Amino acid sequence: MSITLLRAGALMTTAVVTVPASMPVASVAGLLADRGISSVPVTDADGRPLGIVTEADLLRRLAGAEDAPAGWLRRLIDRPDAQAQHYARTHGLVARDVMTAPVISVGPEASAEHCAALMERHGIKRLPVLRDGVLVGVVSRADLLRAISAPPVSQDTTDEVSDAHTGAIVRAAMRDQPWSNSLYIFAAVKDGVATLDGFVRSDEIRHGLRVLVAGVPGVRRVEDRMERAPAMLPGEIF
Repeated sequence: MSITLLRAGALMTTAVVTVPASMPVASVAGLLADRGISSVPVTDADGRPLGIVTEADLLRRLAGAEDAPAGWLRRLIDRPDAQAQHYARTHGLVARDVMTAPVISVGPEASAEHCAALMERHGIKRLPVLRDGVLVGVVSRADLLRAISAPPVSQDTTDEVSDAHTGAIVRAAMRDQPWSNSLYIFAAVKDGVATLDGFVRSDEIRHGLRVLVAGVPGVRRVEDRMERAPAMLPGEIF
């Protein structure tokens, strides 16, 4: 299966949480825990990324509290600038002190394969997507898994290419709406027909999803196969 024609711009989540460089480390940690995310971009006032704070950065700072004083051999071998950098990252009070920089990023036209290769090479879970240097979205491992699960794409079959691209846009549009509960709604597009499966919380959300999906270019009809959700679904937070 080739997913080359699926690009970062179609796969990315555009509702991205960012933090300023001056945000206290404790607040960043609370944000990651509350939102259930593994990292958060640090940006300036113009939306340009300065770095990214990951769970690993925060754990490194926590573990640094038990660092033993450097012995004479380590002080002799380690460069002073490296020692200073380590101290700042393990004792820093704000995001700029502990963040990883520079940011590994992609443009909207980056292929799904290229995004996956960068994640594998650098051991990261999320890739900021930049347009003209400004953050416009994030591609996560979950986004790439959705790309892999898309219908096979043939370079010579325009309809299949269009369906795969349209399906990616539909799923991105659903993820951008906090009311959609997209974790439990599954969308696929075949021959221009968008099929919605999964669990839906209410008739209002069902109607909203149908309107949202019907408005995506390339969708000719929406087939609703969603079922009413039980009282509690795994992973839900109330």
